[in-house]
Amino acid sequence: MRITHGDLDRFVEQVRPYTEYGQIVEYIPALAKVDPSQVSIALHMLEGECVTAGDTEETFTIQSISKVLSLAYILMERGEAEVFHRVGMEPTGDPFNSIAKLETNRPNKPLNPMINAGALAVTALMPGDGLEERWERFRKFLSALTDKDTLTFNDEVQQSELETADLNRSLAYFLRQHQVIQGDVEELLQLYTRQCSIEMNCQELARIGAVFARDGICPTSGESILPPYIVRICKTFMVTCGMYNASGEFAIKVGIPAKTGVSGGILGIVPGVCGIGVYSPALDEKGNSLAGWKLMELISRTYDFSMF
Repeated sequence: MRITHGDLDRFVEQVRPYTEYGQIVEYIPALAKVDPSQVSIALHMLEGECVTAGDTEETFTIQSISKVLSLAYILMERGEAEVFHRVGMEPTGDPFNSIAKLETNRPNKPLNPMINAGALAVTALMPGDGLEERWERFRKFLSALTDKDTLTFNDEVQQSELETADLNRSLAYFLRQHQVIQGDVEELLQLYTRQCSIEMNCQELARIGAVFARDGICPTSGESILPPYIVRICKTFMVTCGMYNASGEFAIKVGIPAKTGVSGGILGIVPGVCGIGVYSPALDEKGNSLAGWKLMELISRTYDFSMF
């Protein structure tokens, strides 16, 4: 399959008008400063080529896309039994930051790792002695996925998220009250906001997707980074829960395992073909990138990427 820069350029310009109808996220002040008209995409093919278009040099914080990466990391470090003792495997149908199901379900554990409560429970399992060691071990895992040793988080965005984290703080205390997590809640929030504030561009995000698309093997070096069973678990969660409470619609219209973030990023995986990184910060009412969704839909339809 041959996908050219010219193809992607046309697709980007075709969806760019949708940026006028979306909204920049406002509850995290540092994210409200970005230019809403930006659109970019990268496809990292498994043969090693990365095809790009749009504002590809722009960096962005990955936000909830990090939930897939922390899940993969913790599954490697702790194993399935420990992880799924604390989080479930089912979609919620509720907004990503809802507390409602935590109160009504028995046991009171989050329904899946892609909602905020579930992601907090997963991040709480990160190994290490103290915040800095826990962060550095996770950062090294991400560096292996991106082949970028200088990968780090955006301090301004992290501080902005920490200062507006009252709902996540409430979720964390609820989880600790019900023995889903242990330890210091403030350290957990520091770690969680750091992972959400990890900064990348589309090419780096697409390279992560390519590792998943090749069942955990680095597309350039051939090194095994993730076991295939962990890739399978992550891809399944991306299909069922990755696009917030629009995941079913996305599965029907696009059919690509994907994870979104409120910064406007989307990580996509086309098994056996490529990883996809998309960025466009203007969001729809459910928190998904409006132009990014349309771009993924166009790519999937043009190249028959749907897994269904």
